[in-house]
Amino acid sequence: MIHEHTEQGEVPDDIALNWTHEYQTVRCLGCGTVAFRMATGTNENVAEVRQGEWEYVPDVEIFPTPNLGRAALESSHLLPTKVERIYTETLACLNASNPVLSGIGIRAIVETVCKDQGAVGRDLYHKINDLKDRRGLTDAGAAILHNLRVLGNNAAHEVAPHSVEELTLALEVIDHLLLGVYVLPKLAKRTYGSEEDEDESEPQPQEPV
Repeated sequence: MIHEHTEQGEVPDDIALNWTHEYQTVRCLGCGTVAFRMATGTNENVAEVRQGEWEYVPDVEIFPTPNLGRAALESSHLLPTKVERIYTETLACLNASNPVLSGIGIRAIVETVCKDQGAVGRDLYHKINDLKDRRGLTDAGAAILHNLRVLGNNAAHEVAPHSVEELTLALEVIDHLLLGVYVLPKLAKRTYGSEEDEDESEPQPQEPV
C-alpha cells in the first residue's frame, strides 16, 4: 500500500449505523501496477466466517478494473473485415466496463463467424450446429458457443449485465474460435504452403527413354 485515507461517521437518524470509507493507493506486488482502491460499508457489512464469528466485509472497487485493458488477439489483422470490426468494438466495450454491450457484441461475433463460414439455419442455435459440422467443432466446443449465444441473448433481450469474469472467459473462448477458424490456417498456409503447392514441388517420375 502506498497511501491510505479513512473517513468514518454515523448515518443520520440511525443511532446504530456507522459507515466507513477507505481510500487507498495500492501497488501490485507481482507486476508493480499502481491502482486506486475504494472500500465502503457500514457495520452491517459483515459475513460469518466461523460459527458465531463475524468479519467486516466492505464493498470494494478498484480503478482501473483488474482484468480489463485486455489486448486484442494477436494477428487479429488476419480476420475478415466484418469479423475484425465487431471483435474490436466488443473488446473496446469490455475494456470500457460496458457489460451489456459486451455481451451483445460476443453474440454478434459468433453470428458473424457463422455467416462468414456459410453456416445455415433459421436461427443462431441451428447455425452453430451447422458450423460444428462444417468446421469439425467438437460437441464441447459447440456447447460453449451455445453458452455464448445465451449470454448474448440475456444481454440483448433482458438488458442483463454479466460479470467481468464471465465476459473475460467468453472472450477467451472467442479468441480460440477465431484462432482455429481464421488465424492459424492462414499462418500455416503462409509458413508451410498449401497441399497443392507441395504436390507441385514434388519431382514427377520420368518416363523411360
